[in-house]
Amino acid sequence: MATYVVGDIQGCYDALQRLLDKIGFDPAADRLWCPGDLVNRGGQSLETLRLLKSLGDRFTMTLGNHDLYLLRENWRFPDGGSANHEIDVILHAPDRERLMKWLRNQPLAHWSRKHRLLMVHAGVVPQWSAKRTRALAAEVEAVLRSDKSGKFFSRMGKNWVRRWDDERTGWKRLRLISNVLTQLRFCDQNGKMLGSASGPPGSQPPPYKPWFEQANRQTRNVTVVFGHWAALGLYQSDNLVCLDSGCVWGGRLSAIRLEDRQLFQVPGKFHRGRIAWSVR
Repeated sequence: MATYVVGDIQGCYDALQRLLDKIGFDPAADRLWCPGDLVNRGGQSLETLRLLKSLGDRFTMTLGNHDLYLLRENWRFPDGGSANHEIDVILHAPDRERLMKWLRNQPLAHWSRKHRLLMVHAGVVPQWSAKRTRALAAEVEAVLRSDKSGKFFSRMGKNWVRRWDDERTGWKRLRLISNVLTQLRFCDQNGKMLGSASGPPGSQPPPYKPWFEQANRQTRNVTVVFGHWAALGLYQSDNLVCLDSGCVWGGRLSAIRLEDRQLFQVPGKFHRGRIAWSVR
């Protein structure tokens, strides 16, 4: 039995199928993990959701910003009508409710005691340990699974605060937790995020750094697996693994086998409207 972690899929169903074939994935014995962004931009988000849901407890994920966006569109358009065509296909699917219920019940952070590994979509601020990250993620997860989820989705676009503070309460606290876990790239040593900056390390202004380079980071004693940062690309060190190798932007879809850190990759596709350029 092996555990494979695949990077941001973003609706690239064909690439995912090729990757699973390449690694010889056995759904009866192996496990597949993903740090989020299952959907959006790749053109086959509905097929991707159906495949991964069908794996049952063999599949483990954390929610990404595009997954939260899908859940918000599901709340906003009960009868369909999203301006995002790829998302609207999901909203008109006969199994929409089953898929959305499944997605809404996924975590924002996953801890593996066996691998001493924390998986999140984007990152963690320096002040959070692995245990603290999981506890904070659970606060947002509880709301997503409750009848208050609509209030959360209605506040998703409001960027009230950018610096973590344990004393924050209410919707500002929940929104910031979800922002950190699904959008963080750069921050300062006090846990203040650098907005929506998406360039590679070195493109940020001081005093910001990539979140994983902060000297006071409390997750240095565990392995953190994440995605979200195509400009960073595939990145591995002793206790860090970024698997967003830009599949949807013309890069590759990447996976590692946790037992020996072996890397597997397949070409992705770049989508713009109805045109797709394959990388060979």
